[in-house]
Amino acid sequence: MSRIVVLGGGESGVGSAVLAKVKGFDVFLSDMGKVSDEYASILNEWNIPFEQGRHSEELILNADEVIKSPGIPSTAPMVQKIEGCGINVISEIEFAGRYDSAKKICITGSNGKTTTTSLIYHLLQQAGLNVGLGGNIGKSYAYQVATEKYDIYVLELSSFQLDNVYDFKADIAIITNITPDHLDRYGHDMENYVKAKFRITRNMSHDDCFIFCSDDEITINHLNQIVVKAQKLPFTQKTQVSQGAYLKDDKMVVKYKEEECDVFLKELALGGRHNVYNSMAAAIAAKVMDIDNESIRNGLSTFQAVEHRLEKVLSIGDVLYINDSKATNVDAAWYALECQTRPVVWIVGGTDKGNDYSSLLPLAKDKVKAMICMGLDNSKFHASFEGVVPEIHDVTSAKDAVELAHKLAAAGDVVLLSPCCASFDLFKNYEDRGRQFKEAVRKL
Repeated sequence: MSRIVVLGGGESGVGSAVLAKVKGFDVFLSDMGKVSDEYASILNEWNIPFEQGRHSEELILNADEVIKSPGIPSTAPMVQKIEGCGINVISEIEFAGRYDSAKKICITGSNGKTTTTSLIYHLLQQAGLNVGLGGNIGKSYAYQVATEKYDIYVLELSSFQLDNVYDFKADIAIITNITPDHLDRYGHDMENYVKAKFRITRNMSHDDCFIFCSDDEITINHLNQIVVKAQKLPFTQKTQVSQGAYLKDDKMVVKYKEEECDVFLKELALGGRHNVYNSMAAAIAAKVMDIDNESIRNGLSTFQAVEHRLEKVLSIGDVLYINDSKATNVDAAWYALECQTRPVVWIVGGTDKGNDYSSLLPLAKDKVKAMICMGLDNSKFHASFEGVVPEIHDVTSAKDAVELAHKLAAAGDVVLLSPCCASFDLFKNYEDRGRQFKEAVRKL
């Protein structure tokens, strides 16, 4: 019996362990931190042995293969030892793909991938297809392969999840855009990060489809340097294309083979220029999946915004509170600020990933009346925005940030949590940050 060791006891790792168990492997899971009660309960239910708070070499280095959770960098000492022993290290996505014959629609990108993934899932589900949602959103892909049976999977894939993918193949691959993000994981080398994103196109054939933003310079530059066998379907707001999606007057036009679908922009559920791009990508994928035009129009008009992405929480005294905690990089925060039409009290901060805030300065100068820095080290925000934003304050909790924002905001303003940074200095993850923000707003 082959031995599988899983590193990391979160959603991805536990799902991988369950699938390995179902497929008859000798399974062991190891986590340097604490395994939550929820995940420990699942492991116990499936009789999967595990350890927490350590990595025991004698229980790990005898593996035939190791599945590494995406949050663990390849530079981690135990990963280095595993690879030094010649043991193959793969991702959950690679492992689950071996046992899944469903059609796979895979989405990556620096921004917009969660919204685009959720949109596609909504369109396919509304059309009555048997579809699962996974990857970096919802339940683990591996867990669903172990316990469910879907005809189609819509998978959001981060660069971390793609790093250890080798034989996995997408039927439809989407790159929403590529902007500097997570450069600390890629040796502060943008090219390494771009290559990680483009791993989503590995193994694709002429029968597959690659959907991408032709307005995104970084994407196009890299695409011109490599060979992607799949049919290329661009989406753009600048030109007209024969296949893909573009704007014409007040409509979004989607073309695939001989089919054409027009959607009035005013009918889209999601506002803002960036969401037009997301809607375009989703609509192309829906056409490739042979969804009829009426269903596409209906789905794009009825979609509900993703939690933590420009999520309207409450309006108190004509001050609108918006949770955009998922904006963990500069470009995402740029989009959030760009679509605001009211004066902004802006809550930022967290773990800086080598950010350059210069692109935000014109928007901040034009729209932001006050900035609240919610992090352990806010020096970079002060250095970048002093003299641009009238006032900058420091806090160390979501509760204090919201209470201060409440004092600073006037009727007609918006309080926007769009942090630009990862959450790990003060919070478990961006979801925890967003929920603490919402809880504090509701207690005002």
